[in-house]
Amino acid sequence: MAVFKGITPEQIELICIGQYAGVDEVGRGPLVGNVVTAAVILDPNNPIVGLNDSKKLSEKKRELLFNQIQEKALSVSVGAATPIEIDELNILHATMLAMQRAVAGLSIKPSSVLVDGNRCPDFGMQSHAIIKGDGLIDAISAASIIAKVIRDREMEQLAQQYPQYGFEKHKGYPTKAHFEALANYGVLAEHRKSFRPVREAM
Repeated sequence: MAVFKGITPEQIELICIGQYAGVDEVGRGPLVGNVVTAAVILDPNNPIVGLNDSKKLSEKKRELLFNQIQEKALSVSVGAATPIEIDELNILHATMLAMQRAVAGLSIKPSSVLVDGNRCPDFGMQSHAIIKGDGLIDAISAASIIAKVIRDREMEQLAQQYPQYGFEKHKGYPTKAHFEALANYGVLAEHRKSFRPVREAM
């Protein structure tokens, strides 16, 4: 595994060969819900315009691109690790597990895996970690969009179950409103008990 920081266009060209998968995660920081990962193999003959780091796109644009990725990509797979797994393994190892699940779920075996960030789990094949890769490599951008939309939808479903927590607004992140909800209404089964603010609220 190689880790690339400040990757050059020439290096990108060298590693983006064959049917490689881009992988990214969403939801390491929240206090509640799954950490969600996605793996995407794009079709070079069916490009998607406007791919970028999901955090830099509006919700409307993400939804639009989400549909295009589902239609045009050669393969898309989503992985997750639950709050129970996060509490058992810790958030880093749970994220690595969720990434392995996403890659294992692809309908095509990728030639290599490119992960956003500074580390990769063992995928049983060549893989590279690319710091800020979600803004540099389209397949990773696509994975970040898929993971973000899926996790936001999960938070909206949780908001319908527990409207008093405001999950549709803060998406489970440690905001003032979330702390207030924890203090007023307590800890849910979906909360990550190993995270300090949740532990303290218990």
